[in-house]
Amino acid sequence: MGNSFIEKYRTDYEFKTFSGAWLSLGITVLFAVYNGYLGIAQGSLWHGSIAIYYILLTLIRGIILISERKSRVRLRTFRVSSAFLLLLNIALICPIALMVMFEKPVTMGKIPAIAMAAYTTYKIIMASVNFGSKKKRSSGNILISELRAISLIDAIVSVLSLQNTLIMVNGGAESMLTLSAITSGAMYALVLVITIRLLMTKISRAG
Repeated sequence: MGNSFIEKYRTDYEFKTFSGAWLSLGITVLFAVYNGYLGIAQGSLWHGSIAIYYILLTLIRGIILISERKSRVRLRTFRVSSAFLLLLNIALICPIALMVMFEKPVTMGKIPAIAMAAYTTYKIIMASVNFGSKKKRSSGNILISELRAISLIDAIVSVLSLQNTLIMVNGGAESMLTLSAITSGAMYALVLVITIRLLMTKISRAG
């Protein structure tokens, strides 16, 4: 059974994408709970706002994964999850603004920071591979493209969060203000481009 799973994971692109999405969903739930707890316990606006982001990310992935086997409801699922994706873009404004102003509290030690860096690297690699794997033999599943897009968005936000965490931990925040503002703005613009491109392309195909 183990060999058949590995073989299917290697050869079935949809199975590989959805399997990875289930793993990401579980980790996202942990991030949402962790940041939500810190937001309430410490009265932290940063942790509260980023928890909302992770909650929306969880909802989007959950809606897609629960509905993906029912081909007749894929378009409806895409529309609902897209609405949450737009809310996610709006929700990102607050934590990104806090990062630009260096209002993000640092509550993690070296080991959690290293773990965060490792996981961020993993998300970048996986998101890049998945997003770039638009094969000609694709089944045309509208939800596959959305999962690729939100994985890439998740990776971008993780990079942004990690960058600002490292700046705060290592000091020199004031001297890095301009760089942080530029990179934060550029990455948020990239998130918007990915979202708009996804919606425009898929809605036009569905129509």
